[in-house]
Amino acid sequence: MFNNGPQLNSRSVVFNLIAINVIVFLVSMLLHDLTIQWLALFYPASPFFKPLQLVGHMFMHGDFTHIFSNMFAVYMFGSILERVWGPQRFLLFYFVTGFGAALLHLGVNAWIVHNFTGSLNPDWVSVMEYEPVRDIYTIPTVGASGAVFGLLVGFGLLFPNTELFLLFFPIPIKAKYFVSLYVIWELVRGIQMNPSDNIAHFAHLGGALFGFIMIKIWNRNRSHLF
Repeated sequence: MFNNGPQLNSRSVVFNLIAINVIVFLVSMLLHDLTIQWLALFYPASPFFKPLQLVGHMFMHGDFTHIFSNMFAVYMFGSILERVWGPQRFLLFYFVTGFGAALLHLGVNAWIVHNFTGSLNPDWVSVMEYEPVRDIYTIPTVGASGAVFGLLVGFGLLFPNTELFLLFFPIPIKAKYFVSLYVIWELVRGIQMNPSDNIAHFAHLGGALFGFIMIKIWNRNRSHLF
């Protein structure tokens, strides 16, 4: 079905998503503070939070490696899913999983804030008293990784026995095993909550969870959707 591999053209959703991400990344290199202020996602109770960040953070990336890995995954898996679902359903899936990633990430942050301070919106003295809370309030989240994990789960469920060849794991592995192991790894790393870890593992898990839920709903109503 996909003998020619992923394809990309200027009218595809995948092409336009990648283009927007690259443009925002280049602009952020020139106007770093301004793009962080408006697009990077802060905790909703933080004075730095703006509603636009709920969407904008999905198009922001920390460095070249970050954007390259995410956009490569969007190209490899998103191109195939867009061909299967069509552009409208694919775009819906992409943004729902991206929002789902942000929802779980912010929910876990809210739990941490409440656990330390006894409030979801503590006063600034309490915020500054606890380092984990201070980090949540002052360090934003960026990246399309939540939506990417949604795409990974979508691909793994639709094409579970497709063998993948990965640069860091040069042995063929079926998609269902790769995705399952990756999600388990993210769960373990998220539970560990290593202070030196700057990866939003629960955002990844949120994207994977919402992707799983959407696929299950669509498969249940397949006769109406495909």
